[in-house]
Amino acid sequence: MEKGLIETYFNFSEINVDDFIKATKETLYMTFVSTFFVVIIGLIIGLMLYYFGKSNKPLGKTLYGIVSIISNTFRSIPFIILIILLFPITKALIGTMLGPTAALPALVISAEPFYARLVDIAFREVDPGVLEASEAMGATQLQIIFKVLIPESVPALISGITVTTITMIGFTAMAGAIGAGGLGSLAYQGGFMGNKHTIIMVATVLILVIVFILQWLGDLLVKLTDKRN
Repeated sequence: MEKGLIETYFNFSEINVDDFIKATKETLYMTFVSTFFVVIIGLIIGLMLYYFGKSNKPLGKTLYGIVSIISNTFRSIPFIILIILLFPITKALIGTMLGPTAALPALVISAEPFYARLVDIAFREVDPGVLEASEAMGATQLQIIFKVLIPESVPALISGITVTTITMIGFTAMAGAIGAGGLGSLAYQGGFMGNKHTIIMVATVLILVIVFILQWLGDLLVKLTDKRN
């Protein structure tokens, strides 16, 4: 006998609270740890793209082309393919291909080029007059980067981090389908494979809640740091 829609999606006897708590922790772990590394690496590569991109020297243009090609290559590979492609490297680094920690290399490599481009765009939006004034006052390149370029770009950088972090949540869900754990794994293995749609629905709602909270926090921080407000 076929189930009705209400029984299919709202059969809460299928829910194990402990499983959802564990899966939520794994999703948050994968998201925030990978985002931490993505932000650091993305800032460095974004800075390289920014400075090489505005260089008129042949070396600068060549380096920009190399960094840009590498960045675009990894950004263009679908995440599910990338994580499978990196299985041997992940096993060599982590010792296993399963679990939340095993998903971190693929998460970082997939999202870092995306954030690097957002960083490059944020730096390009800084008023050139402010940078020229800093140079005229004798500021060094490091002083310009840490006291002018990055501070002036903070709202855009935070917005980029927000978008990237939310993207990472989607990636963790895909990684979960091949053994990384988290809400994606629970939805696929416990829900889809077990034909328990209530588990899929609850996992989806929890992911949406996390996304909405992160978006709200990101928007709030952008407003607090935007000097134009």
